[in-house]
Amino acid sequence: MIRALLAPFRRFLAGEKGTASLEFVISVPILMVIFCASFESGLLMMRSILLEQAVDRTMRELRLGHYPLPTSALLKEEICARGVILQNCEDNITIELVRISTSTWAVPTSNIQCVDRDEDIDPVLALQIGQQNDVMLVRICVIQDALFPNMAIGAQMPLDGRDGYALITTSAFVTEPT
Repeated sequence: MIRALLAPFRRFLAGEKGTASLEFVISVPILMVIFCASFESGLLMMRSILLEQAVDRTMRELRLGHYPLPTSALLKEEICARGVILQNCEDNITIELVRISTSTWAVPTSNIQCVDRDEDIDPVLALQIGQQNDVMLVRICVIQDALFPNMAIGAQMPLDGRDGYALITTSAFVTEPT
């Protein structure tokens, strides 16, 4: 009697139907993680490269004196206009521009403060416009949203409370004589 009841269960265990779907179920999540990681890392690199290029071009214009009265808002606008794929750039960017003393060559040792999107208060950073032949250090931080914050690379990056990671770039230049 018990054998008769267990016979359909034994046939089910001995059957080979669905073995291909089992391989599919095991391999697809792995392939999806690889796809998401490659897409996220490609976007991260593209954003980083465009940010650095935008900062370099804007600082070149500043260095050559093409902005008569540069302000933080003007520099944010120029950098964000040149960084084409940076999302909500003007709201999520901080700019620090400081003069470096040529006698001590002391550079800021602290990290740049990025925008905290959970707070309404923006960090106050220095924006010193250099005179001719001054060595200037510029540090930029832009917060960008991760596409896949819980998968692969997004899970490994330090994210803020809204699944955003910080893109930070640093540059230095000498203000040209007029």
